[in-house]
Amino acid sequence: MKLEIGNDKKIESQIEKLLKKMTLDEKIAMIHGAGLFQTGAVERLDIPPLKCSDGPMGVRNEFHNERWIPTGNHDDYVTYLPSNSALASTWNRELAYQSGYVLGEEARGRGKDVILAPGINIKRDPLCGRNFEYMSEDPKLTAALAVPFIKGVQENDVAACVKHFACNVQETDRLMVDTVIDDRTLYEIYLPAFKAAVQEGGSYSIMGAYNMINGTHCCENKQLLDFILREEWGYDGTVISDWGAVHKTKQAAEVTMDVEMSVFPDFDNYKFASPLKEAITKGEISESTVDSKVRNILRMMFRLKMIGKQKDARKAGVYNSPAHREAVLRTAEESMVLLKNTENKLPLNRKKIRKIAVIGQNAAKIHSDGGGSAEIKALYEICPLMGIKMYLGGNTEVVYAPGYYVPEKPKTFSHNWQENSLDELENTDIGLAVRREGEESPDVQERAEVFRKEEEEKAAQKEKENQLIHEKNVRLFEEALKIAKEADEVIFIGGLNHDFDSEGMDRGDMKLPYEQDMLIEELLKVRKDSIIALIGGSPVEMPWRDKAETILWSYYAGMETGKAFARILFGDVNPSGKLAETFPARYEDCVTAKNGQSGIRGSISLSEGLYYGYRYFDKERTAPAFCFGHGLSYTKFTYSNLSLKQEKDGNRAVRVSLSVKNTGKLAGAEAVQVYVAPIAPKIERPAKELKAFAKVKLQPGKTGKVTFILKRQDFAYFNSDEHAFTVDAGDYEILVGASCEDIRLRGICTLA
Repeated sequence: MKLEIGNDKKIESQIEKLLKKMTLDEKIAMIHGAGLFQTGAVERLDIPPLKCSDGPMGVRNEFHNERWIPTGNHDDYVTYLPSNSALASTWNRELAYQSGYVLGEEARGRGKDVILAPGINIKRDPLCGRNFEYMSEDPKLTAALAVPFIKGVQENDVAACVKHFACNVQETDRLMVDTVIDDRTLYEIYLPAFKAAVQEGGSYSIMGAYNMINGTHCCENKQLLDFILREEWGYDGTVISDWGAVHKTKQAAEVTMDVEMSVFPDFDNYKFASPLKEAITKGEISESTVDSKVRNILRMMFRLKMIGKQKDARKAGVYNSPAHREAVLRTAEESMVLLKNTENKLPLNRKKIRKIAVIGQNAAKIHSDGGGSAEIKALYEICPLMGIKMYLGGNTEVVYAPGYYVPEKPKTFSHNWQENSLDELENTDIGLAVRREGEESPDVQERAEVFRKEEEEKAAQKEKENQLIHEKNVRLFEEALKIAKEADEVIFIGGLNHDFDSEGMDRGDMKLPYEQDMLIEELLKVRKDSIIALIGGSPVEMPWRDKAETILWSYYAGMETGKAFARILFGDVNPSGKLAETFPARYEDCVTAKNGQSGIRGSISLSEGLYYGYRYFDKERTAPAFCFGHGLSYTKFTYSNLSLKQEKDGNRAVRVSLSVKNTGKLAGAEAVQVYVAPIAPKIERPAKELKAFAKVKLQPGKTGKVTFILKRQDFAYFNSDEHAFTVDAGDYEILVGASCEDIRLRGICTLA
């Protein structure tokens, strides 16, 4: 697909003229890092460097050009946006666009050309440490939200850089792990969101992942980059490596991977620097490979108005505007998911509360400064405790107790985590063998021994930490239970933090850390009506969930988290978030736990194929704790009048219409979901798959008509033998519901 930039032929002509004027050294300067976050410039021809920045939750702070040390200035505080997981929980395309727009405008306001977002990898396993940066376990939902997000970013003359292409399903051994996957699973699950990002969203750039796919690193993978991305999808944008993802000069140079970035300051030694020039000089690599990369970069620069006559028309951007904070608040409010409210405890009536007990470390903690490359310097962050106090004012006493102990892990900038994350490529014998051009990688046994020792050291350290936590918790539990007994209302706010949800590591289990389950059990004995609220980036086990009457879930929801919490708790906002991923009752119920292919080193086989997340739970008839698409409201919605009408227009297959009525007393919003279930399929297929959704906002007593157009593609599967998507004639059940389990309407359509 060609991305429109006005007169394409004229632009391509200008690109060729610039190329002819450039020396080999100038071309090479453009295709690799000349700083930790920027490429080289060609000042003679008025070609600036490409300036990049993380990340998906806000524009990252400024670093010194050659060191992973912040500049220390006070001009790089920014708006802290909700994580992509929070955004996906809104099921709201308009909010996805607004979030992208805010991020793009702030990136441009900070003088950036490329923002390294959004993260759209599929959530295969709930233990992946980077899941909070991703949207969903479902490719349809991910694609539907990624497209408007990208458009919002790029309206500001900033390139989105969708990541991580592709099959980046774990952080363990992320630099070398080989993801073994079959074509059908690849095309049906792990590629659709990326395809939509480049073909529908028009993403100007895309980031190659660290991992291998079927034995070849993504940034050196001809099948992935040349065949799928360029030939099948017609992409003419820029491919940027993840930082440190290029291993071999010749292999990376001879595929359409355009820009090499890394975490080390030896810029002249990058694979696309001196080693590439030497290979070209020796005739081992054609200079035309470099020309192709420079063309793609220049094309993006024209699209961004960085060069040419459009420079004066480029948008300037802005950061920390009041409008940005309003957008963040709206997204945070719609992202929070009411999992349980059996006694209608929520919303609370502030007029009846004289004393409220707030318990839990996450009530008073901020999260913007952690998580890896998602960390930022937030202009501010309102924690839940502050939000509750701001909302209630001075007439209600708010008593706080931390409840459980969290060991402090102070930040140091003497040796940044970013460099540490690639130690395998720098500081170990294994890493040196990989980094040195032409040397053989170490064998599996050697790698396994190094990592075994690392794991033993980590386990010993964890044992000491757990003992300390237990000792501290004795007193903290006692204090928490005391204030719970004395208060009119009790709110526990716990969950995870970025010691667990973080780039470069996976979680060891799905349990709440710091003995929180023990505390919650005791709280519910003392006050069975305690409101349990959790913040985190991935599902957690809730062994006490049957005892709890009220459970509220929030992902990392940005700088207005606390304000959104308060507005939901006290009824100013009616919750409308729904889960964009399955919450298993136990990790052992997940397919990745059962097939032994999660968080391991070396090679992981996606042997479950299409059957993970809700597809797997459907197949096994296993009940999760909370299913995909689940989320409650303070009002009720009824569904009726389902109509299925065959469409005669080529790609349009079925028109689905229905009515949704708000039968409660409060205004609210409902995410209506449409699933397709093949009846008597010719090949094995999931029981049902999400194919459409819409968020409907209704006043009390009002009815809205919702219409979906299902395309033929929505009924297709990937035929590996023919290497094409196939739609079989036959009957299909159309399921319309409030979640993947709460199906309200059913109908059957027949495709010829």
